[in-house]
Amino acid sequence: MLIADHPAPAALREISATGAFLETNARPPLGSAVELHHPEAGAIDAVVHSLADDGIALSFACGEASMAFALAAIAADMSRPAA
Repeated sequence: MLIADHPAPAALREISATGAFLETNARPPLGSAVELHHPEAGAIDAVVHSLADDGIALSFACGEASMAFALAAIAADMSRPAA
């Protein structure tokens, strides 16, 4: 879930300790502060880094919290059975 002006559904396509790409219909302005909520990794503050036709790229302040968030999101996705 992406929290900008209003909550919007979002799916992680890529994630690392420095940012993520989300597939979403939300288009917050470049440079705006947002929050990314993951059902198992928790929440992290981010900044909109770029916009694309199919989503947005976010930047995180790289540190222990962003590394833990990224690892938890990756682990949660890897533990789900393949469809």
